[in-house]
Amino acid sequence: MDPHETIKLSKLLSYILRHGATKHKLNMRPDGYVLLDDILALAKFKSYTQENIEHVVKTNDKQRYTLIEINNQWMIRANQGHSLKSIVDQEQLLERIMEPYETVIHGTSIKKWEIIKKSGLSRMNRLHIHCAIGLPGESGVISGMRETSQVYIYINMRKAMNDGILFYKSSNNVILTEGQDGILLAKYFKKVLDHEGKSLL
Repeated sequence: MDPHETIKLSKLLSYILRHGATKHKLNMRPDGYVLLDDILALAKFKSYTQENIEHVVKTNDKQRYTLIEINNQWMIRANQGHSLKSIVDQEQLLERIMEPYETVIHGTSIKKWEIIKKSGLSRMNRLHIHCAIGLPGESGVISGMRETSQVYIYINMRKAMNDGILFYKSSNNVILTEGQDGILLAKYFKKVLDHEGKSLL
């Protein structure tokens, strides 16, 4: 499959499975799965096949999707990044974390950091704030942070959990939290470094 088409199809899947299922009248299960045949029936996907989607799932470097066969029917879901709060049940989609991780990092830009340091991390229009278990390129870090991040916010997960904040892990090792009312306050930041290792706190 052409690399350009692979990227295009991945973006289409990302939109449909994270944000557009309701708009396109797709039946999404609480664990985020949608029938693959229902997706392929959409006009946006008329030029694609199941094999094309299998290729995207297998080759996606961030492992954004899971494709499984249930009762002789193929189903697909995005592993994290949903905004469909009325549909997706995070307890079914994600694994609840019971013991805090030592390293949990949210990556962002210098521009956004100026806002974050005053008002905290926001989940924006998604269900969760996304974090990684390390820096890009480190062992086990598949997703959860853009490689272009300029600022690394280290989360004091133990302190946050002690205050009742819930954390989850997706199947591709992204750490997710709603914070408190969609915000993770700066008091839960352990340290903040720029890409050169300089402290920004």
